[in-house]
Amino acid sequence: MKLATKLQTALNDQLGLELVSAYAYLGMAAYFQQSPFTGFAQWMQLQSHEELAHAQKFFNYIGERNGKVKLQALPEPQSDYKSPLQVFQTSLAHEQKVSAAICGIYELALAEKDFATLSFLKWFLDEQVEEEKTVGEMVAKLEMVGDNRNGLFHLDKLAAKRGDRIA
Repeated sequence: MKLATKLQTALNDQLGLELVSAYAYLGMAAYFQQSPFTGFAQWMQLQSHEELAHAQKFFNYIGERNGKVKLQALPEPQSDYKSPLQVFQTSLAHEQKVSAAICGIYELALAEKDFATLSFLKWFLDEQVEEEKTVGEMVAKLEMVGDNRNGLFHLDKLAAKRGDRIA
């Protein structure tokens, strides 16, 4: 079963967005590597790896459906931030953008009656709920501690533990 042209384009765009996401998280990790926040750096490196895995799923799916993969140029990621809070706020906004893009592809697949793609996208919809929740919780905690060094130290340690659980 071959992909409809519009759907192939949308899936390739999502493949590109997943790669941009991986690169963006790598930029965030680079910011944290230049700070004492090694736990946050680990979190962002893990996120980068996850986004690469997501991109690979889109890459494979397009091929499995006899589609043509079209790789796109990646923009330079931001790697300079004012604070850990700004990094996580940027991360949350990016995850919301990814969620909206996946929902858009889902709507297109529904309109095309491409039930295989709907099934494929279900995992990503669930994943985005988890991603937004996890990053949103960290934003809320960072907002709560503000510039408190002890609070930031605690959250950095917490971020490192999350990485240990997922990796």
